[in-house]
Amino acid sequence: MNLRQKSKILAKTNSRGINLKPIVTEKAVMMIESQNVLTFETEKMITKDQIKKEVEEMFKVKIERVRTFIRDNKKYAYVKLKKDFPAIDVATKLGLI
Repeated sequence: MNLRQKSKILAKTNSRGINLKPIVTEKAVMMIESQNVLTFETEKMITKDQIKKEVEEMFKVKIERVRTFIRDNKKYAYVKLKKDFPAIDVATKLGLI
């Protein structure tokens, strides 16, 4: 199963219809390992609170902070997990690492 198929599965499992696509780049993997941060691409209309609730419910983790930015008409979310919840475990469940 490739990353595109896993992204579609992740999008279908969302309870509120929020579309979160995990991003796997060299920078994103370095952020997972060094800063405990997961990176997602999402729709522009989704708020930080909605992203936080969705990630907490889907992966059973606690979130410290959500940062977002918009580039090229796409919204990206950087989700920093609390220290008790390693991002590398979530990334492994998603098959990113």
